[in-house]
Amino acid sequence: MAKKIGSLTLYSVDDLHEQLGISKMTIRAYLREGKLKGRKLGVQWYVTEDAIRDYFNEGPSGNDEKTDKEHQAKKMKYIVQGVNDLVSETEECESISETIECLHSQAIISLFQVRIVDAENQEIMEVIKARDFIERYSK
Repeated sequence: MAKKIGSLTLYSVDDLHEQLGISKMTIRAYLREGKLKGRKLGVQWYVTEDAIRDYFNEGPSGNDEKTDKEHQAKKMKYIVQGVNDLVSETEECESISETIECLHSQAIISLFQVRIVDAENQEIMEVIKARDFIERYSK
């Protein structure tokens, strides 16, 4: 059941799974990839009604365009990091081209992801798989 805090309604992964009939794994993947905006509190992800509305109004492809424009409008930093215990490397980059160069220097790109962070307030804007980052920004 959704949690109500004042005028804010928060939906957990379980809530979305029950109401939308989408697998929990898919919902978590959308959250990690930034396709669906949410916040993790403790070990649980929560999504607002507005985030759900945005997802359905924009769809997965429109979301990428909006995210690209947001990144261009703000000063961002890009943190390349390993996605599992095998790779503990983390590198902070100041530009997209520097990030792509860093990713290309890795032996196995699929072991990395990029955290896109607002340099001003340190808020994580998006977490994206390394291959997806290269595909999106190598145009």
